[in-house]
Amino acid sequence: MHPQARNSARSLHQEGCLLAGVERAARVCHGTSTVMRPSARVELDTRRDGRRVLVIGSGFGGLAAAVRLAARGWRVTVLERRDGPGGRAHAFQQDGFTFDAGPTVITCPHLLEELWALAGRKLADHVELKPVTPLYRMRFPDGVTFDYHTDKEAMLESVRRISPGDEAGYLSLSARVERMYEAGIGPLMSAPVPHVLSLAPFTPALVRDEAFRSMYGLVSRHVKDERLRQALSFHPLLIGGSPFSPASAVYTSIQFVERRWGAFFPVGGTGALVRGMVSLLESLGGEVRYGSEVSEITVEGRKATGVRLGDGSWLPAEAVVSNADAAWTYRYLLPRHVRSHWTDTRIQQARYSMSVFLWYFGTRRRYPDVAHHTLLFGRDFKGMFSGLAGPGLPSEDPLLYLHRPTATDVGLAPPDHDAFYVLAPVPHLGDGSSWKARAEIFRRKLAARLSRTVLPGLEQELVTSRVFTPEDFRDDLRSFRGAAFSFAPTLMQTTFLRAQAKSEDVDRLYLVGAGTHPGAGLPAVLCSAKIVDTVMAEA
Repeated sequence: MHPQARNSARSLHQEGCLLAGVERAARVCHGTSTVMRPSARVELDTRRDGRRVLVIGSGFGGLAAAVRLAARGWRVTVLERRDGPGGRAHAFQQDGFTFDAGPTVITCPHLLEELWALAGRKLADHVELKPVTPLYRMRFPDGVTFDYHTDKEAMLESVRRISPGDEAGYLSLSARVERMYEAGIGPLMSAPVPHVLSLAPFTPALVRDEAFRSMYGLVSRHVKDERLRQALSFHPLLIGGSPFSPASAVYTSIQFVERRWGAFFPVGGTGALVRGMVSLLESLGGEVRYGSEVSEITVEGRKATGVRLGDGSWLPAEAVVSNADAAWTYRYLLPRHVRSHWTDTRIQQARYSMSVFLWYFGTRRRYPDVAHHTLLFGRDFKGMFSGLAGPGLPSEDPLLYLHRPTATDVGLAPPDHDAFYVLAPVPHLGDGSSWKARAEIFRRKLAARLSRTVLPGLEQELVTSRVFTPEDFRDDLRSFRGAAFSFAPTLMQTTFLRAQAKSEDVDRLYLVGAGTHPGAGLPAVLCSAKIVDTVMAEA
C-alpha cells in the first residue's frame, strides 16, 4: 500500500475506535503463549491426506468455511463448546416444541447451493426451503398493517394501499438500490477488502447513489409517508445497526437481495439447515467435536500452531479458523504480546452492536391470522435506535419482531399448538449491567403488548416459555459485551476497518462470521466463509 493510503487507513481506524466503554465481563488471565509439549498432544484422524485445519465454533460461518476447506482437501475438525451445532443459530426442543434460537429468514439460497455443489450434491435433496409470503407483516401503532413482499407487483400493491402517492418514489428507490448493489455492494460482499485502496473501483458509483447517507435519509428522499419510510428503512436492525447512522444507506441493498433471490424458511426450522451442513461436512471427511471448548489459540513466534482445550489438551494444526466472536477471539483466545493490531485498548474502544432480548414460547391454541414474520413498530422509531447506541436501559416501546414458524411448518409444535419467539432490541452490556432481576418484568411487558395487539389472551394460552438475555449472549455464546451482532455496522467499522478474514496479528489464523468483513446476517456470514477460502488458498 502507498504510505499515504496506509496512513489514511490507520487514521480512519483510529477515529472509528474513539467511542468507548469499560469491559468487566468475563475476565480471562493472559500469560505468555506456550505450545504444549508432544506428551499433551491429542491425536487427530490422519486417514485423509492434506493439511489439518481446526475451526472454532459451528455457526453458519464456521460450518460454511469447514465445508469449503474440506472440499479443497483440508482435514477439517470443527470444535464446538456446546452439545450441538449452530452457535447463534442453534435449535432446542422444549415441551414438544422446536425453537430456532437465532436466524429465521433465509435469503440468497444460491450461497447455500454453492456449498452442496462443492460436494457434488444438491441442497434440495437434503433441505426443503419453503418461500415465505408475505415476507413481513408490519403493524404500526395506529393499527394499520403493511405486507412487505419480495414480489415486485405484490409490493407495489401494498405501497398503493398505504400511500398511493408514493408508488413512483418507491420505484425510483428500488432502481437506485439495484444500481448500488450491482455497482459496489454485491462485488464487495464476497471479496477481501484488506485496505482502503480495495474500495477505489467501487467508490464513484457508491457516491453517485448516495450510499454514504443514512438509510432513513435516503428512503425519505423517495417516499413521504412516515409509515412507509419506516417499513423501507428498518433493515439495519437485522444486522445490529441503525438506519439513522451515516452510510447505513448501503443496507438498502438488503431490499434488492430479497427481491432477487426471495426469502425462505427450512422445513424443520433453521436447525434442520444447520444439521444438513454438518452432514455435508461429514460426507467430505470432516468432523464436528461437541463439548470441546477452546481456551487458547496457541502461537509460536507469530504463527498459530493449534488450540488448547479447556481440559488442557492441545490440538496441533497447520491453520486455525475462528468462528467465535471476533472481539472475543482476540481478547480472550490470544495472548496480549502477539496482538499489535487488535490490542486490548482497540477492543475496548470499538463500538458494539445492540443486543437482543428473546422470549421463546408456545401456546395451546393457534393464531392463524398471525404471519410467519411480524414486525410491531413502536411510537418512537428514531428514539428507539438512539437508546441502543451503548449500554443502558431498553426502550419502553421498541420495535418487536415476532416469529411464528408454525405458520409455515406445523411440525414444530404439538397438534393445534403454535410456536413463537419475540425479539426486542436492547442495549449491549455495560459496566454493572444485569438482567437477572428484570428479565421476568421485561417478559411480562412484552406479553402484555402482544396480548393487546396480535395475540389476544396470550398469558392464558402459554404452555412453555424460556428467555434469553444479553447476559446469555455473553456467557453462553461468548459474545463480547453480549452484543448480538459483534462489532456495530458503522461507517468506521466496515470493509477494511472491520476484522479481516486473515488475521492482522497472527499468521495462519483466519476469522469468519458476523464480526468480520462483510458483516452480520446470514448472507454476509456465508460470504465471509468464501473470503476465508480465498485468502487461505492464496497463503
